[in-house]
Amino acid sequence: VITTRPDTARPCPDDRVNRQFRAESPNQLWVSDFTYVQTWNGMVYVAFVIDVFARRIVGWKVSTSMTTQFVLDALEQAIWQRKPAGNKALIHHSDRGSQYLSIRYTERLALADIDASVGTVGDSYDNALAETINGLYKAEVIHHLGPWKSMAQVEWETLKWVDWYNNRRLLAPIGYRPPAEAERAFYEDQSGLDIAA
Repeated sequence: VITTRPDTARPCPDDRVNRQFRAESPNQLWVSDFTYVQTWNGMVYVAFVIDVFARRIVGWKVSTSMTTQFVLDALEQAIWQRKPAGNKALIHHSDRGSQYLSIRYTERLALADIDASVGTVGDSYDNALAETINGLYKAEVIHHLGPWKSMAQVEWETLKWVDWYNNRRLLAPIGYRPPAEAERAFYEDQSGLDIAA
């Protein structure tokens, strides 16, 4: 299944990440991508928006079509949940899929004052962190619990997995703790520094 269909006619943002998937704080760098799941009723697509700091999933969506609205819904969830500060303090990185370069998607990033960044076509290293989350999702949910009957079944299991992943799954790159715990520790450290100042 080909999910990245580049739109070569559209102007494209620069790659602001350059394969450096690190952030010093939450809401500094988000990565986005989507994957596919075969069901008895046809193909289903699952999109994720991940905050790079603690690798927390901040937005997601399941759909039967890979349209702009599908990935835009995942972005809207992330914006609503995280309420980024604006001023282009947040970079949103994706591949060059036509959904991510669409007018509606790029306008929504601009409206939220989020700086867009894209990698190259057909190069999973340019969006490696998002690809890694897709791989974990496929291994821990899709291949482990399938076969899948319907989109509703995929959506329910994805909801449960995102909750488990964010709140209970231990991740080696952030010190063998869950993403939510790593973010809480960051904010506690920040409030301690504010009090000391």
